[in-house]
Amino acid sequence: MVRGRSVRGRVPAVIALAAGLGACAGTPRGVLAPVAATVPGASRVEMLVATTRKTAANPGEMYSGDRGPALSYADITVSIPPDSVRRPGTVQWPKELPGNPATDFVTLKAEALDQPEATDRLRRSAARTGKRHVLVFVHGFNNRFEDAVYRFAQIVHDTRAEVVPVLFTWPSRGSVLAYGYDRESTNYSRNALEAVLRRLSRSPEVSEVTVLAHSMGNWLVLESLRQMAIRDGRVAQKIRDVVLAAPDVDVDLAREAFRDMGPSRPRLSLFVSQDDNALAVSRLVWGSSGARLGAIDPTSEPYRSELARENIAVLNLTAMKGDDALNHGKFAGSPQLVALLGNRLAQGQTITDSRVGLGDRIVQMTAGAAATVGTAAGLAVSAPVAVVDPQSRETYGEHLRSLGESIGTTAEGAVDLATAPARALGGR
Repeated sequence: MVRGRSVRGRVPAVIALAAGLGACAGTPRGVLAPVAATVPGASRVEMLVATTRKTAANPGEMYSGDRGPALSYADITVSIPPDSVRRPGTVQWPKELPGNPATDFVTLKAEALDQPEATDRLRRSAARTGKRHVLVFVHGFNNRFEDAVYRFAQIVHDTRAEVVPVLFTWPSRGSVLAYGYDRESTNYSRNALEAVLRRLSRSPEVSEVTVLAHSMGNWLVLESLRQMAIRDGRVAQKIRDVVLAAPDVDVDLAREAFRDMGPSRPRLSLFVSQDDNALAVSRLVWGSSGARLGAIDPTSEPYRSELARENIAVLNLTAMKGDDALNHGKFAGSPQLVALLGNRLAQGQTITDSRVGLGDRIVQMTAGAAATVGTAAGLAVSAPVAVVDPQSRETYGEHLRSLGESIGTTAEGAVDLATAPARALGGR
């Protein structure tokens, strides 16, 4: 058949394209090395970081994608260039090091802390600013440490939220080929996130906690809250609001988590989009017959009745145009929605469709689509994503070299899988 020749011809083409992408220049490594000073008009975002990542060999990266032996903490301050030179919702990465604080996001402080120092840092921050509301952000798949830090700094700055920012970052490889590794890393981090949320809830300096999760980070959040409820009989009372943005979570597993949290669980707000192509690929890779929670149609049954019964507020973003080709980062975009997320939610108000016009869009988050690991199928699934995801290009070349030997035996399956995300991106 001609099909065999077609398969063998198309797979090398995919590899060649991806290899070219891997050679493209991306953001420089080491952006967390502090610069001496910032510029007039720039803004500062100070955050407390808790992480299950391993310390990186390069101090400018601080933490790697490997799993650390224990929970670590850091105190980080990011300088954001003046509003006159940037669009809300964007992270302006330096093109070279050191970055220019007049035009780029740069780091002013990046210090490792032990647990007592982190507790003291939280206390001093609350006392100095008068803010007692903590916003915990849990990022999604395909995020390096610096990705999570700068993106959270952008969210905090653009929302103008009156909160103490706490970033929880788990060991993501920062590669579209590492979907399986990232997924297991969220499971690895469940106890650590639960411990962080429990400590925040027990702190006398904290009056309220809001948790914002994106993509695969939703699985980590739901599992940690579920564990807390099982251990303690309920989710801690200070955890008032949980925002589930584009959750890469199986609907059946989400139902179990909601049930196990009990009737006194936090208020839940769900951001969904039926044209989320990253979640479509995730469903393909997992072989699931059910929908991912972030891609359901909340107006159809059984979801409509279930969401009403569970008192879950839903923001359906399907009709909104996303900034990213995968439509996976709609949840935090236009100035209007950024203000809604930062001010309304931080004040304990739930988000519903009635508060948001369909013409609004929200800020693109770093995210990626799913990929299998260690096979040519993974390369083929990931190649279309690398085209639209600049962060993925930097690591693509090394993965191609390490996985090249597996191409021969799995080429046909690779092409079959590759056509699905290509179609989702508008290809044929």
